[in-house]
Amino acid sequence: MASNNGCNEDHIDNSEDNDIDETEKIDDQLNVITKKKRKKKKKNKVQTVTPDENIENHTIINGTEAIATLSISQNDDEKEDENVEGDETKTITKKKNKKKKKATTSITNNTSTSLSHLQQTNPPSIPICDLYPDGNYPEGQILEHPIPKVPSTDGSLAINRMTNEEKRMLDMTQIEIYRELRQAAECHRQTRKWVMSWIEPGMKMIDICERLENMNRRLIKEKGLEAGLAFPTGCSLNNCAAHYTPNNGDNTILQYDDVCKIDFGTHINGRIIDCAWTIAFNSKYDELLKAVREATNTGIQTAGIDVRLCDIGEAIQEVMESHEIELDGKLYPIKSIRNLQGHLIGQYHIHAGKSIPIVKGGEAVRMEEGEIYAIETFGSTGKGLVHDDMEVSHYMKNFHVEQASVRNAKSKQLYNTITKNFGTLAFCRRWLDRLGESKYLLALKSLVDANVVNPYPPLCDIKGCYTAQFEHTIILRPTCKEVVSRGDDY
Repeated sequence: MASNNGCNEDHIDNSEDNDIDETEKIDDQLNVITKKKRKKKKKNKVQTVTPDENIENHTIINGTEAIATLSISQNDDEKEDENVEGDETKTITKKKNKKKKKATTSITNNTSTSLSHLQQTNPPSIPICDLYPDGNYPEGQILEHPIPKVPSTDGSLAINRMTNEEKRMLDMTQIEIYRELRQAAECHRQTRKWVMSWIEPGMKMIDICERLENMNRRLIKEKGLEAGLAFPTGCSLNNCAAHYTPNNGDNTILQYDDVCKIDFGTHINGRIIDCAWTIAFNSKYDELLKAVREATNTGIQTAGIDVRLCDIGEAIQEVMESHEIELDGKLYPIKSIRNLQGHLIGQYHIHAGKSIPIVKGGEAVRMEEGEIYAIETFGSTGKGLVHDDMEVSHYMKNFHVEQASVRNAKSKQLYNTITKNFGTLAFCRRWLDRLGESKYLLALKSLVDANVVNPYPPLCDIKGCYTAQFEHTIILRPTCKEVVSRGDDY
């Protein structure tokens, strides 16, 4: 603009009338421009280019310079007018893109974060599937597969799997299974957190179990065999390590000095979460609980693709039996219960074949890609050996028997009830009572005798001792190991 000013000054007319007329024209044109820009701001609701502050706010000294400025502003305005429609389209598109971004799920460092519009109530009342309507449930703890203590004969190692593109693609093909397991795991976490907020000495064990199970049914949104409880709530006390749940009429009360194992399961389409922890109100049992918790975490760390089951058992026993506990002035070594084990989990099949020992000397069978395991350990201040004891409460249909070979009408009717409501998942007598079954003990015994239904009696160590349990479900994903039931509590 400076060079243009120099050329035009020689041709300016010096008459005052011309100056006044020219200045008035400029003022009129500037007013028109200002009005246009105000209208444009209202129409577009976006920021537009304002006129030069020197033109709007200062006195015009040189008419030719003002005319040149005005000419440029008009050209800019014409260009802006042509782009108004395009700017509006871009603005609308940007708003739509922002809305789409809000509705998507962000994934960072292999951790999916579901954007839920609901917050769980206290006490919980909203089903997990409603809290996460997009189906992206919280991921469990992610760990790398370890290098096996004894590598496989083909020399393959489960390393660099997180960055391997082939394994990542294979992982994506199993996403629906992972979602089902994660939904069941989130239900387990929220239920057990709620249980820990109110469980206390003086409560009946049957009331504890039924209250827990009712909440579990609500959060899992129970629907036949598609979603529900995977097995009865175990609440084994003291020397009883597993498989105890009260039958109707059992008035056992939880005491301050009891050591209680809470073991319950959830499932979505038969994808089972098996997870347990131990409650002790008296701090004198802290070392027992610490030993078992550390042993379980050791089992989880040791497990992985191509790892031998016997190596996991050896590592668990080493950690478990490095602890001891003093009770009432007497020192007790803490022992792994050698005839209790972790296990492979299949669809609708809680014990699917392979077993993970918690002492050394087990089988040299290897874990494989895609398998799901319950890593559980039991510690005891007694002999470290359990036996059948007390009244049976747990039952489960034989997974490999498709049809009952019984003639008794009542037995057939009971078998049909079991098949319809539980399939091959475990159940208890309380659940049969809940369904309205009555006078079924003889029919149930006939199904057991025919090997159609298997009983699972409570498992106990010697009287006077104490046992503890901790358990998690893990997925041996192609890329990593996911402790799907891990929570803030354990």
